[in-house]
Amino acid sequence: MACVLWMLLAVVVWNVVFDRMLVLAGRRYSYAAALAFQSGQPPLLIAPWMRAARVEAVRVATLAAVPIGLAGIAAVMLALRRRQRV
Repeated sequence: MACVLWMLLAVVVWNVVFDRMLVLAGRRYSYAAALAFQSGQPPLLIAPWMRAARVEAVRVATLAAVPIGLAGIAAVMLALRRRQRV
């Protein structure tokens, strides 16, 4: 049960980090698109902007969640070893 809860925590952290990064990328895009419009430049396309943001969000979210999952597995294994000794 503890291992499942640790993995659930890792999944939740991954989702929160991924979502937050995409929200911030969307805000940066909106700001850049508004600046481009105001200065008379051609409109910015959202697809390339968000494609790069998605790749970065997956990378950062994975770097945040994997250590949590590994720490959880290590903690459960350590607890099982200690329990077997007693």
